[in-house]
Amino acid sequence: MGFFDMLFGGSNFSEYVEQAKENGATLVDVRSEGEFANGHIEGAINIPLNSFHRASKKLRDKDATIYIYCASGSRSGSAANALKSMGYTDVTNIGGIGFYRGAVVAGK
Repeated sequence: MGFFDMLFGGSNFSEYVEQAKENGATLVDVRSEGEFANGHIEGAINIPLNSFHRASKKLRDKDATIYIYCASGSRSGSAANALKSMGYTDVTNIGGIGFYRGAVVAGK
């Protein structure tokens, strides 16, 4: 695993997605609406980073397990920090969707 893999999820990305499905965690895609529509992980919700101030409207349980991703891991890192500062207790930046080895779905 390389340096950026360690920072942004890397080869563990697909494992995190499977864990999310198994344990009922919420997958949050913080890419733009257009990026999300072009392909996202099935079951993920889209909360673009530029509208993250409204995240609490979609993420009501501050103790729920939340896995956040974006294109590279940078925006999701910012979003994870924002959620933690808003009082969310179980937030993980799983990195960039480019590391995902599963199928993606298009549309909203």
